[in-house]
Amino acid sequence: MMSLNRRILFSATLVLLVFIMGIALTLDRAFYDSARLGVKDRLFAKLLMLMGDAEVEDSGELDVPTNLLDAELGHVNSDTYAYIVDPTNTISWRSNSSLNKPMPPIALLEKGKKEFSQIILDDEYYFIYRYGVAWKTPTGDYPLTFIVISDTVLFEAQVERYREDLWGWLSIMAIFLLATQMLVLHWGLQPLRKVSTELAAIESGQQEKLKGNYPREIQVLTDSINSLINHEHKQQKRYRNGLADLAHSLKTPLAVLQGTIQSEENETIRQKTIQEQIDRMDNTIQYQLRRAATAGSSPGMGLIMLRPMIDRIVNTVTKAYRDKNPHIAIEIDETIGLQIDEGDLMELLGNLIDNAFKWCRQNIHLSAGYQENQVIIQIKDDGPGIRSPEITRILERGVRADQSTPGHGIGLAIVRDIIQVYGGELAIENNLTGGLCVVLRLKKNKQH
Repeated sequence: MMSLNRRILFSATLVLLVFIMGIALTLDRAFYDSARLGVKDRLFAKLLMLMGDAEVEDSGELDVPTNLLDAELGHVNSDTYAYIVDPTNTISWRSNSSLNKPMPPIALLEKGKKEFSQIILDDEYYFIYRYGVAWKTPTGDYPLTFIVISDTVLFEAQVERYREDLWGWLSIMAIFLLATQMLVLHWGLQPLRKVSTELAAIESGQQEKLKGNYPREIQVLTDSINSLINHEHKQQKRYRNGLADLAHSLKTPLAVLQGTIQSEENETIRQKTIQEQIDRMDNTIQYQLRRAATAGSSPGMGLIMLRPMIDRIVNTVTKAYRDKNPHIAIEIDETIGLQIDEGDLMELLGNLIDNAFKWCRQNIHLSAGYQENQVIIQIKDDGPGIRSPEITRILERGVRADQSTPGHGIGLAIVRDIIQVYGGELAIENNLTGGLCVVLRLKKNKQH
């Protein structure tokens, strides 16, 4: 496909050529008509001079003094010559310049009638001007027709010279306009070339978006491109986060499976535990896929009772941390429920309880209750806690409180993302007696 630059250049050149052709034809026609009018005026002037020199005697004879005639008419080789036609339709007088010149058709014109035209005599073009008059004599009106003829050699030479000059100057003008047009086009398309350069830089990873200052017409395009690039970056980030969340969610059931295979001697319990964790892994995968497909929103909310969910999570996480066996205190009433997606709640509490197991020394305390229109969930441990400057940073993906402790550093980031979906609040603070306290605030179920 032809490039935009060539399209515009071709179109503009075509328009320019049509414009120049139109101007050329217009100017040519105007000059031709003006030159023709000049010839007409010149012949009419000759005719008037001839009429001024001519006299009709009382006897009815025509007298034209040759010594008073215009030099052109008196010169044998002149390109202009004249005739006078009398009432008998015969030539009563002819100029000296008419010698060996072709004779026009003889016709007596009515009084006051004028005729200017171009005729062919002996295969050559001539201009002819006829004027009919009625000369006053004692015996009455004496009709005469004055005829002045001129060849077209000078006229055609003038037209030809004008056309040569016209096309010469128009050609120079066309070249100049084409050069100017190319410069203007190069300048006008500079923003598009800049966009192309920036897009190449974005593709190579040198920059993240279009940063140039563009004209208003192109700014709409660049804003749309930046919006598309930003959306694509968000999509990629969401996919990466989804994969990281999936890997993080599978960590606990894999640890349980590994511990069960290595330490559990009862085959029945082992098979049951393995099946439970396989089911959990399958549910986790389905949940993460659903969550990724809905861009982190909550696809299926329902009333979930809090206590049974926490018991299930504690039972699973305990198996993953067999070597710790901390004391777990749960103060959650059986009637407390949340209007939330089950997978979201499992992911939310699973990450927090897993962190409590990972960092605690001996004790974990889980509690929940109602406060005004909110459900308050607290998860406490007696671990080392977190230094105050690090509390905000640990909510970022990939940041861990203790870099020496294995982990992906995304558990609390997942909790933050889920809390934001439901318009809840997440607070992290150190206990006065040591350890960490994580507080969740979620909207209370309308039934309670």
